[in-house]
Parts: sequence; C-alpha cells; structure tokens
Amino acid sequence: MSPIVNILADAMVAVLLVASIVSSVALSRRITRLKADEAALRHTIGDLMMATETAERAIAGLRTTLGECDRTLAERLRVAERYAADLAGQVAAGEEVLGRIGRIVAQARPAAPAPRPPPRGR
Repeated sequence: MSPIVNILADAMVAVLLVASIVSSVALSRRITRLKADEAALRHTIGDLMMATETAERAIAGLRTTLGECDRTLAERLRVAERYAADLAGQVAAGEEVLGRIGRIVAQARPAAPAPRPPPRGR
C-alpha cells in the first residue's frame, strides 16, 4: 500500500474515533442527567409514599372521630327527644291547670249587676 492510502486510512480512523468520543461524551452526559432525574424521581416517590401514609392515618383518625361524633349525636338526640316529650307533657298539664283556673275564676265571679244610670243633675 502506498503511504497516501495509509494516511487516508489513518485519517478516517481518527475521524471515526473523534466521532465515537463525541458521541460517548454526549451519551455520558445523558446518562448523568438520567441518573439525576432517577434520583429526583426516587425522592419524589418517597415523598409521595410518606404523604400517602400520612393521609391514610388521617383518614383512619377521621373515621374514628366520625364514629364518636355519630354516637355522641345519637345520644344527644335521644336526650333531646326525652326532654321534648317531658316538655310537651308539662305544657299539656299547664294548659289543663290554666283551664281549671279559668273555670274556677269564671264560677267565682258573681253575676255582674246591671249598670246604674248616672244621676241626673238638678
């Protein structure tokens, strides 16, 4: 082979090596960015899992609180219904007593005398 062909072949190999190095550097940068993104994504997933666990605990607490509120409200409603029934009975008894008092007062009043005419002036 002639020296020109050897030089051209060496030049071609050098160009291909430079192209290979450039693409290797670019790929290395992309891999570095992907690893950084992966780390950020793992961190985000970890945060999301912690938030999910916190939300699940909060929901469980809310369910417990809701059950307690339901029981408390039911008890208060039962007490209020008893008070309402007692109060209705007392109102009915009061109306009956008031009616009796009214009848007693009506019977105790003497028949009203006829009004006298006013005296005539002299």
